[in-house]
Amino acid sequence: MTTAAYLDEQLHAGRKALRTIPGALLLGSTGARLWADYLDAAPGFSGRFDFIHKINIPLLYTVKCNLADSFEPCHTEWFASHLLMDYSDHRLSLHERKFITWNDCAVSCQTWTNRSGKDLILHLSTYGDAFNERQGAFLHGAFSVPHYSFDLTGVIAVSDSALFDEVVLKPGESRSFIISAALGIAGQDNSDLLQQRASDYATSGLKPEEALARHQEEYGAWFEKAPSFTSSDPVLNKTWLYRWFLLRHNLADPQYGHLTYPLFYEGRSHKKSKRPFDKGGWEFSKLINLSSPLHIMDARWYHDSAYAEGALQNMKASPNEEGMFCCLTVDTVMHSFANFSCWAAYQLYLVHRNREVVEELLPAMKSNVQSWKTAYGNDQDELLTEPKHTRTGKEYQPSYWYFHNYPRNPKDKTTYTHLKRVDRAVYHYLNTLGVAKLCEETGDADAEAFHRQAESIKQDILQKMWDEESDYFYDLHYQTGEKAMVKNIVGIYPGWAQIIEDRFNGMIEHLFKEEEFHTKCTFPSVSADCPAYAPEGGWMGHFVKGRNGCVWDGPTWPYTNSIALDALAKESKRRNHEFDNRFAHYLREYSLLHFMQRDLNQPGLVEHYNSATGEPLSDEQEYNHSYYIDLIVTHVAGLTVEADRIVLDPIDIGLDYFCLDRVKAAGQQLKITYKKPDVTAGPGDLEAGYHIYANGRLVYASDVLGRAELPLHDLSRGAPVNKS
Repeated sequence: MTTAAYLDEQLHAGRKALRTIPGALLLGSTGARLWADYLDAAPGFSGRFDFIHKINIPLLYTVKCNLADSFEPCHTEWFASHLLMDYSDHRLSLHERKFITWNDCAVSCQTWTNRSGKDLILHLSTYGDAFNERQGAFLHGAFSVPHYSFDLTGVIAVSDSALFDEVVLKPGESRSFIISAALGIAGQDNSDLLQQRASDYATSGLKPEEALARHQEEYGAWFEKAPSFTSSDPVLNKTWLYRWFLLRHNLADPQYGHLTYPLFYEGRSHKKSKRPFDKGGWEFSKLINLSSPLHIMDARWYHDSAYAEGALQNMKASPNEEGMFCCLTVDTVMHSFANFSCWAAYQLYLVHRNREVVEELLPAMKSNVQSWKTAYGNDQDELLTEPKHTRTGKEYQPSYWYFHNYPRNPKDKTTYTHLKRVDRAVYHYLNTLGVAKLCEETGDADAEAFHRQAESIKQDILQKMWDEESDYFYDLHYQTGEKAMVKNIVGIYPGWAQIIEDRFNGMIEHLFKEEEFHTKCTFPSVSADCPAYAPEGGWMGHFVKGRNGCVWDGPTWPYTNSIALDALAKESKRRNHEFDNRFAHYLREYSLLHFMQRDLNQPGLVEHYNSATGEPLSDEQEYNHSYYIDLIVTHVAGLTVEADRIVLDPIDIGLDYFCLDRVKAAGQQLKITYKKPDVTAGPGDLEAGYHIYANGRLVYASDVLGRAELPLHDLSRGAPVNKS
């Protein structure tokens, strides 16, 4: 079975649509620049379509007929690579498979059958006069794009040029067509090239099933550079596949303006108006530096580092005036969120060892760290003041209103207090440490200075933000240093950063308390015992950002779930694997968030959830605002890559077997396997015990899961097998 066929078999979701717009169908395949926000239940590409950013094009093309005005109800099946739509009544039937290719072609493969006693008349229809220049089997046209510096040009190709006028099917007759629309940037993408792209599917003599097979092969090729993981738990297996799909779905390569390098979007859907060509609202299809490091943590395991490096390259090329990494559209350098991009860059380097890129990025990363100190620092300590609650990406965290007893109206600025935030402080520490480590790797003389700065940040976090009585880390009043006694989920971040020791035992246990973070749907963004806790996302009974608005005063977010699980795993390892069973439970719960109604046949991850019930609160599926792959590699398989060694330290989550294969790291090709001695299930080539293979050769074997350290120089020269 081909890679794409396997993906389509595993990630097959039946009908997949927006909750807030009934009948608005979703599409899995996306182009480098073109994608569908949603599809109408109609032939071709009718719905809302976007290019680089949100455009809301209502129609690329459709096929009209004389015997039906509506194609509802219809049967649809969502696949990772395409959408199937079937419609049938006593007059006609339509079988269609549609997809968008990586080179930005919207392709529809249609088979029509006339089941009536009358002629069935078909003709191609486009949006207004957008496509008005006919050249043989092609239509050339353009879309004017308000709000951005580019307009669109396009070419539509059809397998039968009679569709431009009309095609007549006699009673009982069937006919198949392939239609392809190639879009590009006016003045940048040559019309001859667009015509060739469109014709590759529509006018090359392919049958519909052959066109689909070609697309599936091209689509599947991307996934062949991803590691593989299989285990005795189908929930983990399918979530692993879905997370790789999630990266591919949100991968973009605009090659324009401030986004000249590839990057991952936070999402393709949007909280914007759906009015044609309207820009109002908020979109996720841009570089959002809050989520970029989360993308890097997972994408660093992809064999081609260019996709993970792209966001860093874009931010390096377009900082703000202070040298700070920022959010970007093709036309605008926007604001900056708190994030750990420099630390993620170091983690990426450890896997790929791309020294040339690091040397190119390092001056910009130094400037980014310094800019934080300049913009948010003070003369008293190394902690940073956050003046805007939105800028850590966790708006409406209750600690900002703690000192005014959680007022009914949080938008009253007189009741809002600037804070020295735990999350920003930990990000600052990790970014500074990451730059220090990269300086070491490249022989940069600034390594020692950045190490000293990181240590100072660490000590201030530990000494000032920790409360011994309640065993937790808290935000601080920006002037007085008084603790805001609100248990935000970010209070466990110091454990994630691995800066704590035994005297901080008790911190991670807050995750296990039902009155705090062990809710029905873990982990809430603030402890359930906070007076402002609102699991459904309001504020003190008011939906201050609307019904589906993003607030961090109680809902559960995959973003912080990934960090919380990372912190829990690290704490379990530090404390002799004391919490392995807890990690196993919460990892599985996090995995099930990736499936609507906890149904493995309905993959779909959204932005945030009701922490008391698990109800999805947002409607933006395929949301890319967290990491998961790295948790499987690092904690389930147990692989950590350090500067001079590989550390194996898996968490026993109760699996009967697993196999992590096709991992490329630090110049090695790695495979890690485990199988309980009394288990007969699983791949036939798995031996009992815990094994790691480097470049096809067994380099470590143990009867049980356990910690080991393997120097990289031993792996490179083929050292003898280590056994435990």
